[in-house]
Amino acid sequence: MGLKDTISNDLKTAMKGGDKLRLETLRGIRAALMEKEIERRGGDTPMSAEDEVAVLLSAAKRRKESIEQFAKGGRQDLVDQESRELAIIQEYLPKQMGREEIVEVIRKIVAETGAQSAKDFGKVMPVAMKELKGKADGKVVQELVKELLAGA
Repeated sequence: MGLKDTISNDLKTAMKGGDKLRLETLRGIRAALMEKEIERRGGDTPMSAEDEVAVLLSAAKRRKESIEQFAKGGRQDLVDQESRELAIIQEYLPKQMGREEIVEVIRKIVAETGAQSAKDFGKVMPVAMKELKGKADGKVVQELVKELLAGA
């Protein structure tokens, strides 16, 4: 069963259960997936699992940014709502890697690219993001790359 089917089934369950927040969040995800699918139709390439994950990551990123902004504005009610929506979205994302696992991957990339110092950030970061896409938050990857290259 694909992600779209899973979300549709969960949407029905949320509707029957009267869970409004989950219902609205899933509707938003389903709409974003449909937009992406329509966008892909013109290029003769069907929507892949990576495209689906990219849609979910984009939705999660928007929620994280909103949480940050609402927290700065002192709107705890909106922070709580966005946090609950983020938790729902994360249920459909692949399991995220832990900090130690990310560090391990970055160390391997640093060794492969021959990076020596913080000046080599541009060599390491694109490779790291390609390797860790969907498995780790980009901000965390960026922080760890900077940290590891500063200590290299």
